[in-house]
This record gives sequence, C-alpha cells and structure tokens, in this order.
Amino acid sequence: MHRLKQFGSNAISIVEDLGLLLIALLTVIAMGQELWLVIHAMKVTLADLLLLFIYLEVLAMVGLYLQSGRLPVRMPLYIVIVALARYMALDMKNLDTWRMLGLGAAILVVALAILVIRFGHKRYPYGDTDKL
Repeated sequence: MHRLKQFGSNAISIVEDLGLLLIALLTVIAMGQELWLVIHAMKVTLADLLLLFIYLEVLAMVGLYLQSGRLPVRMPLYIVIVALARYMALDMKNLDTWRMLGLGAAILVVALAILVIRFGHKRYPYGDTDKL
C-alpha cells in the first residue's frame, strides 16, 4: 500500500510539473505574440504593457510554484487586480458610472482580501512550512 501511495504521489507530482511547464511555455508564446503585434503596429499602448505585466505575473507564479512547491493565494489576486485595471483602461469610454464604481469596488475588495491574507499569514503562521 505504501508503494502505491508513493507511486500515486510521484505521478501527480510529474503531471503538476508538466502542466506548469506547459503553462509557462504557452505564456512565453503569448508574450511573443503580443510583442510581435507591438512591433508590427510600431506602437506601444497601455493595454499592451498591462497585458505583458499579466503574462509576467503568470510566469512569476509558475516559477514560485516550481521553486517552493506551493502556490500562494495572493499571486492570482494580484493578477486579478491588474486584469481589472486593464479592462478599465481599455474600455474607459464605454463604461458608465455604475460599472466604473463596481470595477473600482471589485479592485478594492480584492486588495483588502490580499491584506487580510497577508495579515493572517504573518499573525497566524502555519509554522516551518509557512515561508511565503
């Protein structure tokens, strides 16, 4: 039974690593495509920069997971904030007041969630396994 559990654990670990490497590879490809569009248009916009920043955050998240074996909840929340800000920047002219306030409130709620999570990790650490 111990061997079966060990085999299952190793198999899941390999699938996780392959999945993360695939995500990293596809993110690099998406970054390359975006850079190609910027070069072809000969113009860099705020939307392009924010999209590249999102790609970098995804790569950082994959790197952190591969390095530590754990995924902090805060990383995807940072990506959410940048994605919402990008959406607001891209669609600024078409947003009505209530939608703009809703998006701003969503960013505030996510930022507060990050602060609560950070406070919880510092105030109530898991012990030796909580190094992030």
